[in-house]
Amino acid sequence: MKKMTNDPLGIALLEYLDGKRGKEINVWSPEVEDDVIPVEYLFRPYEAMPEVEQKALKMANGTVLDVGAGAGSHALWLQNNGLEATAVDNSPGCVEAMKRRGLKNVRLADIWNLENEQYDTILMMMNGLGFAGELQYLPKLLRHLKNLLKPGGQILFDSTDLIYLFLDDEGGAWIDLNDKYIGEIIYTMEYKGISSNPFPWLFVDFDLVEEAAEMTSLKAEKLLSTKTYAYLARLTKK
Repeated sequence: MKKMTNDPLGIALLEYLDGKRGKEINVWSPEVEDDVIPVEYLFRPYEAMPEVEQKALKMANGTVLDVGAGAGSHALWLQNNGLEATAVDNSPGCVEAMKRRGLKNVRLADIWNLENEQYDTILMMMNGLGFAGELQYLPKLLRHLKNLLKPGGQILFDSTDLIYLFLDDEGGAWIDLNDKYIGEIIYTMEYKGISSNPFPWLFVDFDLVEEAAEMTSLKAEKLLSTKTYAYLARLTKK
């Protein structure tokens, strides 16, 4: 394995493939509680995926672009089920891991830099609209994704409404409306002493997705909601 810095996720995936199991990725944030991601979770089979991911995979059709593919578990399932799936990630380690897992179409790329290509399905799992970073950039991201869609194409994504973090015992929410949107989170990832640069990530409620979709001539449709405030949705051209 080539020596990599500033790529804790990619390094964690490659070490897992090399047999170093039982490890975790630390996730830090000043806005929400610190968390850990078991590395093995990123290699989950279809049967262990959340319902929103299973439904999205079943709905994917035609040529598929898997954005921020990570370990490639979604793209690999699609490939094994006869679809033409292209997996992209901006982590060199993730790209190498996906190739080692047998994915045929893998590219090191930033979603913002993709152009002059189109797909029937754009798949953005694990809060994929987070690439917008901040709510103000969500319409810009949707316009960019729209340009990557073939006629009749679809964008499938899941996200989470973080309102649940602010609910009191009576079900009311205490939010400072003068502060930034509650779904704008800054994260840092760390694995075995190797840390990423802090990066912004967006969790967005469906009502705001609908507003951004309207601004970009897209139709937003909620397909599935969960008890944990996560949901699956689809965007299509009007």
